[in-house]
Amino acid sequence: MATNTQNGASALPEGIFSFLDTDLYKLTMQCCVLKYFPDINVTYNFTNRTPDMRLTRAAYSWLQKQIDKLANITMSEDELQYLRKTCTYLNEPYYLFMSKFRLNPSRQVKVTFTPQQDTGSEDDTGDLHIHTEGLWVETILYEIPLLALVSETFFKFCDGDWTHDGQLAKAKDKGKQLMQDGCIFSEFGSRRRRDYHTQDLVIQGLLAAQKEAEQQSLRGKLSGTSNVHFAMKHGIPPVGTVAHEWFMGVAAITNDYEHANEIALRYWVSTFGEGVLGIALTDTFGTPAFLEAFKKQIPDYTSAQAGAAGSSASAATSTTLPATGSLSETEPPIHAPITDGDADRKPAPTFAQVFTGVRQDSGDPEGFIKLMRDFYDKVGITDKKTIVFSDSLNIELCLKYKNAAEAQGFQPTFGVGTFLTSKLTFRVARTDAKSLQCHR
Repeated sequence: MATNTQNGASALPEGIFSFLDTDLYKLTMQCCVLKYFPDINVTYNFTNRTPDMRLTRAAYSWLQKQIDKLANITMSEDELQYLRKTCTYLNEPYYLFMSKFRLNPSRQVKVTFTPQQDTGSEDDTGDLHIHTEGLWVETILYEIPLLALVSETFFKFCDGDWTHDGQLAKAKDKGKQLMQDGCIFSEFGSRRRRDYHTQDLVIQGLLAAQKEAEQQSLRGKLSGTSNVHFAMKHGIPPVGTVAHEWFMGVAAITNDYEHANEIALRYWVSTFGEGVLGIALTDTFGTPAFLEAFKKQIPDYTSAQAGAAGSSASAATSTTLPATGSLSETEPPIHAPITDGDADRKPAPTFAQVFTGVRQDSGDPEGFIKLMRDFYDKVGITDKKTIVFSDSLNIELCLKYKNAAEAQGFQPTFGVGTFLTSKLTFRVARTDAKSLQCHR
């Protein structure tokens, strides 16, 4: 574990030192990719959404060293046992794959720094470019660590006007307010955290709030964290299902954007089963298009046979998987038939019926609530469904969306990220209401 002992401070972790220090949906998607697309190559590019916030040359050099260190990470036996016990929807071929897996950043990740004015000084500021390419089943694990490292770099070198002091208490206060308002929420702050210790303090604060909330019988609660490492460390549930990346990847591979939502849903259910990891992300290609797929019946599908070759991780010196045997030859669920039902069998359920609910991650949340209410009513689904809100939340917005969702018969929950792990206590009071944020 890398630590920082500058200025006589206590040793604090820095950088990334665990494969589990990522969001759960990266592992679930990786499991699907291993089963159906183990030999597909992909590329990723980093986009700075706030281009006026640049790194210095010194910051870039530190970031490059941290990225290089990702090659040293391996999955420990304790981590594997944790996944087997906690994430039972993952499969044995996946556990075997991860037991041997290594990242290879020297071949898979290219980082460049373009100074605005090149004087050769370590203080020169410039633009950061990150390009990642390789097998999807391998490179899928870079996104969250790279974003967390970029954020940590920025707040280490370019914006040091903040402190860890008081962060636990501040997180506790935020958590307590959410719980008093009856909000069920999880911590989603990995990618924009200021550093590892910040996220650790935030979760400690939220757990302290949870303890008081239980003593006071408050209706709100902390339901978990998207970060699997911190879930393991603090004994809380890891939460998450799928990201836009899954739908985008399936669309590109099949070259069938019109039916990409349905195809991606079929692959997903064929990997994990009906009703498992059942929060659907609707907005990759627009929610109306998604709902057309969501109301369709789930086909009968084949399931992968565990093959030794298909669960072998590539070595750190190679980005080529061996022949994947029975895993890659599994009949894709898009070709499977729909069961219409007979005297002994009920008609096949729809995706909308078996999924627990949906996640709202862009657009107008209140409009989304109405859209989903109209959809479920139209297709005759009366079960109480969940809406997970995860887009730019704070306490006031959580309460607003909670009331609106409950009024329409939904169970609202919230994935809160930047508000918890990036809006911190400053050493010097600032006149602006927002903290500086390092966006992906």
